[in-house]
Amino acid sequence: MFRFIVLFFVIVSVLFIAEMTPPVQNAFVLPFTAGVTHVSAAIMQLFDDQVRAQGKLIWDQASGFAVSIEAGCNGVEAGIILLAAMLAFPASWVQKLIGILVGLVTVQALNLIRIISLFYIGQWNQTLFDWAHLYVWQALIMLDVLLVFLFWLRWISIGNARSRPDPEVLA
Repeated sequence: MFRFIVLFFVIVSVLFIAEMTPPVQNAFVLPFTAGVTHVSAAIMQLFDDQVRAQGKLIWDQASGFAVSIEAGCNGVEAGIILLAAMLAFPASWVQKLIGILVGLVTVQALNLIRIISLFYIGQWNQTLFDWAHLYVWQALIMLDVLLVFLFWLRWISIGNARSRPDPEVLA
C-alpha cells in the first residue's frame, strides 16, 4: 500500500507539472479542450440549433449565454488522477491499458454530460449554475474517477481469481 501511495503521488505530481508546461498546453491541453468544446456543442446541436462553438467557447445564439471550457473543466485533471492511480497499482500492463482506455472514456463521457447540463443550467439560473459548477459537478467528477478505479480493481481481482489454480485440484 505504501508503494502505491508514493508512486501515485509521484506520477500525479509529474503529470500535473507536465500539464502546466507551455509545450504540453499548446500540443495537447488546448487542442483537447477545443475538441471537448466542439463535441459538447455537436451533441447539443442535435436538439438545439442555436448552439455554437469556437475554440473553448460554447454559446447560445438566441440568448447570448456562453460558457468557456477552462482548465479543470476539460476533464484533463480528472484523467490525470485516474491515469496515475492505474499506473501506480500493481497490475499487468494489459490490465492497466484496458483500465486506462475504458476509464478515460467513462470520465470524459460524464464530463460531456457535465458541460451540457451546466450550459443549460446557466441559461436558466446563474446562482444555480455557480453552485452546480463549483460543488455538485466537481464532486461528481471525482466520485466518477474513484468509482471507475474501484470497478477496475474489482475487474482485476475477478480476473486474477480466475487465473489462479483451484486449490482443490492441486491437492
